[in-house]
Amino acid sequence: MQFPRAAGILLHPTSLPSPGGIGDMGPDAFRFIRWLADAGMKIWQVLPLGPTGYGDSPYQCFSSFAGNPLLIHVPEQARAHFGHDMEPNSAHVCDFGTVIPAKRALLDAWLATMPYDDLVRRFVREQESWLPDFALFMALKQAHDGAAWTAWEHGAAHRDPDALRSWREKLRPSIERCYKEQFVFAGQFQALRHACAAQGIQLMGDVPIYVAHDSADVWANRSLFKLHDDGTLIVQAGVPPDYFSETGQLWGNPLYDWDAMSRDGYRWWIERMRASLALFDAVRLDHFRGFEAFWEVPAEDTTAVNGRWVLGPGAALFTALTSALGPMPIVAENLGLITPEVEALRLQFGYPGMAILQFAFDGPSSEFIPHRYVRELVAYTGTHDNDTTVGWWHSSGAGDSTREPDAVEKEKAFARSYLDTDGHEIHWAMIRAAFASVANTALIPLQDVLGLGSDTRMNLPGRQSGNWSFRFTWDQLPTTLTVRLRDLAQTYGR
Repeated sequence: MQFPRAAGILLHPTSLPSPGGIGDMGPDAFRFIRWLADAGMKIWQVLPLGPTGYGDSPYQCFSSFAGNPLLIHVPEQARAHFGHDMEPNSAHVCDFGTVIPAKRALLDAWLATMPYDDLVRRFVREQESWLPDFALFMALKQAHDGAAWTAWEHGAAHRDPDALRSWREKLRPSIERCYKEQFVFAGQFQALRHACAAQGIQLMGDVPIYVAHDSADVWANRSLFKLHDDGTLIVQAGVPPDYFSETGQLWGNPLYDWDAMSRDGYRWWIERMRASLALFDAVRLDHFRGFEAFWEVPAEDTTAVNGRWVLGPGAALFTALTSALGPMPIVAENLGLITPEVEALRLQFGYPGMAILQFAFDGPSSEFIPHRYVRELVAYTGTHDNDTTVGWWHSSGAGDSTREPDAVEKEKAFARSYLDTDGHEIHWAMIRAAFASVANTALIPLQDVLGLGSDTRMNLPGRQSGNWSFRFTWDQLPTTLTVRLRDLAQTYGR
């Protein structure tokens, strides 16, 4: 599918300057939409919006269908009435350890005032393919003091029908609370999407290839994953040694049993994509190369070095998805060790790939260098996994990648020549290069528009804590910056 020529911003909603220490779907989100329009931007890309678990990562969620309750906006009157609001330690950082219990207490108090009425019941019926399982999963998790589902009592862990019936009755208040929470999330999100449409902004989501082991997805669909009888992992997901790590990346997610999925026509994936495309105008499909072949690592390993490549579902999955859903507005995240087979799969279905400018300067033949771009491509200065452009420019490479300092300096010398810059305002030189390219889509992390350093990067792969916490404030977006971004977009026909 061809995307029109446009520019946009990558910013997760948690990074908005909303009250309570974390960004949400309230007035600041609508203000950001208006800012995007004023700045000439036509796309708002977000990270996965599911309820986060381990490490606060949006790529490790308790469900790939549910919304993150931390993003729900509690009206100012309710915040004042219930008195559970909090003042953040810093307007520029989301302190999840402090925010989560405060936000949960506030939500509990506010939702308790809402009736469990016919509107909520209708919403539950409309989402019956996933919501009852998710609500029961979260209630059971709370009843088991937050333990992973493999550590629950046997009947709950193994979904014994009689045990689940008993648990549903016992946990009815918690289940109905979850129903109301997801009902409110869905309503607020749709209001946000309508506001985007009114301003001519496309909302772009993110579909991770894998789901968390400790999730309703796996608990309710065990036969679709490679698990032992007790629910523990047989093998786990990851990638081999790469730019970010000499020992590879060990993700710990369960791997799909693609044979089992193919036997029922990839039903689970069809429903997952259907749900995503009901929320977003387009989606970035994470780790696209894993659908052609994926890196399988023994469950007991502590690094990804000893993994092996295993063939994935390939064209069969995307044929089934297209047959059920029609042509899909997908951007394929084709980064990493990409083979001709992966690119052939992407091109077969017409999904634009991605190019990262920070990876472009190892020489004029780099696959990411702008003069080699094609139109059906999404160009980024960097993604959520990269350092900010200013941080990248001032880095020696240590702690960020496997590059040697000499190689880093050589890349910088080539970048100075290629971008015709002395490094001053390197972020604007990179934004200009992305906007000027023939790539139909150019997406810029907000940190790069603001010219921020490494302390504001969203994620450092392999780092166990300190990720996902960036927030901005409105005083960082003066009118002069807005006009500069808009002028640049207009100059290059975006």
